[in-house]
Amino acid sequence: NSFVSRTNTCGELRSAHVGQKVTLYGWVQYQRQGLFLVLRDFQGLTQVIIPQDEAHSHVKELLSKAPLESVVRVTGTVSPRPLGQENPKMPTGDIEVKAETAEILNSCKKLPFEIKDFIKKSEALRLQYRYLDLRSSRLQSALRLRSRLVMSMREYLCNLHGFVDVETPTLFKRTPGGAKEFLVPSREPGKFYSLPQSPQQFKQLLMVGGLDRYFQVARCYRDEGSRPDRQPEFTQIDIEMSFVDQAGIQRLIEGLLQHSWPEERGSIMTPFPSMTYEEALAEYGTDKPDTRFGMKIVDISDVLRGSNIHFVQNALSYPHGSIRAICIPQGVRYLTNKDLESLKESAKSQFNQEIMEIICRPDGSLKSLLTKFLGEKEKSELIQALNMQEGDVVLLAAGEHKQVCCALGALRLLSANLLEAAGLALRDPTAFHFLWVVDFPLFLPKAENPTELESAHHPFTAPHPSDVSLLYSDPTKVRSQHYDLVLNGNEVGGGSIRIHSAEQQRFVLEKVLKEDSEVLSHLIEALELGAPPHGGIALGLDRLISLIVDAPSIRDVIAFPKSFRGRDLMGNAPDYVTPEELEPYHIQVSWPLEEKEAKKN
Repeated sequence: NSFVSRTNTCGELRSAHVGQKVTLYGWVQYQRQGLFLVLRDFQGLTQVIIPQDEAHSHVKELLSKAPLESVVRVTGTVSPRPLGQENPKMPTGDIEVKAETAEILNSCKKLPFEIKDFIKKSEALRLQYRYLDLRSSRLQSALRLRSRLVMSMREYLCNLHGFVDVETPTLFKRTPGGAKEFLVPSREPGKFYSLPQSPQQFKQLLMVGGLDRYFQVARCYRDEGSRPDRQPEFTQIDIEMSFVDQAGIQRLIEGLLQHSWPEERGSIMTPFPSMTYEEALAEYGTDKPDTRFGMKIVDISDVLRGSNIHFVQNALSYPHGSIRAICIPQGVRYLTNKDLESLKESAKSQFNQEIMEIICRPDGSLKSLLTKFLGEKEKSELIQALNMQEGDVVLLAAGEHKQVCCALGALRLLSANLLEAAGLALRDPTAFHFLWVVDFPLFLPKAENPTELESAHHPFTAPHPSDVSLLYSDPTKVRSQHYDLVLNGNEVGGGSIRIHSAEQQRFVLEKVLKEDSEVLSHLIEALELGAPPHGGIALGLDRLISLIVDAPSIRDVIAFPKSFRGRDLMGNAPDYVTPEELEPYHIQVSWPLEEKEAKKN
């Protein structure tokens, strides 16, 4: 209450305040028949009794007629609520304020929606009137938790471990590879700035500049549309250190999260477990495993190798052929035939992967199209390998290793959703399972042209020390010093040890990635002028907060987010500008024919 004229907030009055004269400011949340109203501010609710005596008739008229969500000032005396009228669900439920004077500071007209969390409203409407949606307790709580967490991170990094908070430029130049960047026109004909997708180059240059430890709450930009966990502009906790290795970065982040973790979410245990990229793919079918539940992918190639099943033998004849399966616990009870068909259809449409089901009957026998081709020994080994219990359903896939694992990994998550929707508690919503995924490949084949390579992370990632020689002989086999931090099946951070040799950086850009290294000449030159070994990481702040508060989207933890299509529905951005405004930038808009006609009409 410092610097303002209120004496208390609407959420702090208790029985100890009885008898005190107080002044409250807030919004009218509820009013009942001119008898009382509920006043709300950022901290909570207080019940205000409207006076009924003649001496305070003007106060009664004022408060009785105040529309909901009007901003008012109330001065009165704190009193205990009458016996039996206490509200244990409200922190202020033991008291009420008997109004003596009041003032309507701003009357509210009819609202587009009620300011109550339980009132359903479309996301488009919420984004159009974001300033109203911000009044909800859900968003207030998320934004305040976000503020506390960031402040605690600053304290840990700057005050306890000597990091320097440095702001890097927003206007820069295009970076080869990676996500699409937003372009910003300049007054020089044909020349454009780019909004950086991360401060990657700047933080490396700060290490060359001898700052040793850098940190920033960084605004980043990607022109690739929105998804539930993506925004065109987003925030990351950006970190870089000199003279550090992978283990050092990991210990730093574990300490940072443990220090800043909200108390109300329980404690987190360190060190976080770690697995390689290959292990994650083989056991979970993804590089961001949700380790809160089992249903791991099991390799059953050896169990079925001796069978006479045609598709099994066909799959195993390929160099990377594999037979794998997942076991869905109590699948017979919780999954319908329609569910199983939708799972198989999903694998077919997304991964072009056929799936075969095996059901374990109550008597322990197996029901499947496969069983007539299997002997008793093979059936027994299959049950043992998959740890099948009666009522379980197994989904089996055969084919190329990566395709099989990715298909089963997706089915594992879909199955978990179906089981939970049917009433089986599988994932603890209050649990936070962190995991490091390491030893990623340094390069991956391009989707549009598999004969060419692209960086799995970014072109500045250093190769694994054991694989440096392979960089020059067989780049496809090189592992990287890239590490991802995963939380409950979501990537919340990613980083790497960087290339600090100009020669190696030039080789990666020119010979492996076939990129023009001239675009990065400033960075390569810096690496020739005494660059220390260095590495870093970036934590996705929006995604991390959304997982902590269990929000369905990162839009629910950002004050003013863009819509699913990347638009600001409140301010109607992006918007048109006139040809006169474009002229200094030497730009003309070429309108699609249908838009030309629409503008004419």
